[in-house]
Amino acid sequence: MIKSSFFRAVMVAAGMLTAFMAATPANAVVEININKGNIQPLPIAVTDFQSNNDLGAQISQVIAADLQRSGLFAPINKQAFIEKISDPNKAPRFEDWKVINAQALVTGRITRENDGRLRAEFRLWDTFAGSQMTGQQFFTQPENWRRVAHIIADAIYKQITGENGYFDTRVVFVSESGPKTARQRQLAIMDQDGFNVRMLTNTKDIVLTPRFSPSRQEVTYMSFEGNQPRVYLLQLETGQREVVGNFPGMTFSPRFSPDGQKVIMSLQQEGNSNIYTMDLRSRTTTRLTSTAAIDTSPSYAPDGGRIAFESDRGGRPQIYVMNADGSGQTRISFGDGSYSTPVWSPRGDLIAFTKQSGGKFSIGVMKPDGSGERILTTGFHNEGPTWAPNGRVLMFFRQNAGAGGPQLYSIDLTGYNELQVKTPSYGSDPAWSPLLE
Repeated sequence: MIKSSFFRAVMVAAGMLTAFMAATPANAVVEININKGNIQPLPIAVTDFQSNNDLGAQISQVIAADLQRSGLFAPINKQAFIEKISDPNKAPRFEDWKVINAQALVTGRITRENDGRLRAEFRLWDTFAGSQMTGQQFFTQPENWRRVAHIIADAIYKQITGENGYFDTRVVFVSESGPKTARQRQLAIMDQDGFNVRMLTNTKDIVLTPRFSPSRQEVTYMSFEGNQPRVYLLQLETGQREVVGNFPGMTFSPRFSPDGQKVIMSLQQEGNSNIYTMDLRSRTTTRLTSTAAIDTSPSYAPDGGRIAFESDRGGRPQIYVMNADGSGQTRISFGDGSYSTPVWSPRGDLIAFTKQSGGKFSIGVMKPDGSGERILTTGFHNEGPTWAPNGRVLMFFRQNAGAGGPQLYSIDLTGYNELQVKTPSYGSDPAWSPLLE
């Protein structure tokens, strides 16, 4: 089990966020319209932060990597820099940065406070307007320097795009190891960029379908501990674990409601499965579907008013939507092939899904009424999409033909920015956390 002290340290990491200089000036011209279909990455220069050791360069490297992975920014090679920043509090020589087409510039400094904490300051400059866009500072314990870098990257992302970033987040997933015939599956957690991987369970029991709470540092997942399939809740900060409930038959695909007060899941009984909710305070269950089919993979809309789910009641798996009380069950997927694992976007505008057609598996999105279907990526076996908290990026797992095991990948809504998220072992069933507080 993971040590709770790690999470206490992480929660301290954000420290106090304060604006210490200018707000966005009226003549700033640097922005990215992320609602356009074809987005040209913004050239940005991220300089090494001033420090008395290598930490400043390491933090700037993480910031640049975060921005580049988003697909919206193109960090410029540092070898092209003309000006060497010696004082990040002074205005840079904007002409030197315009020559290399750096439309935005990031400078910063890392210092050590008397109490041992790190102080991280950064400034974001609009080189063509010749002005500062924002400046902020953060305090943290030294061991949490990577998180500070993610927070700064989020601040830059929001300043330029106008929307929240997603870098100061984590992902729970199933870490798989060993031969295919005797695969061990542990619950693991990592930063969204694949760093700081930690195991949350041991190798004795198979775990499946972990899901983050949208409101707390809490995870629900399914485990075969003691050869009994049960749904568990795990408090990440304390390491405390509890069984949601003992149900007859198999339990599948647990997921939280938007307020974190309920878990919705699929329970198998007498050859079919239906969807139930459980109130986590009273432990009372409510049945939402009642068919002779297999209804599974439920996912709430962010307002809690509707639920997307998978059902084969029409002969093969398709996506359906119903009201939160189970009424108004309506099929929304009608393309060729089978549809599964629907997941509602945090923005409420799209539902992600897995589609099986022509012997291949695709990850795609559609509107909640089933219109506007778009396939983002197709492969031998892609499955299990999960949304970043800003609703702009998806993570999923992929098994390539002949490969030893599944790997994690991310892709944005354009479908062009697909990247592998490297983990120490095989990885499947990812679930993205909300932004950390």
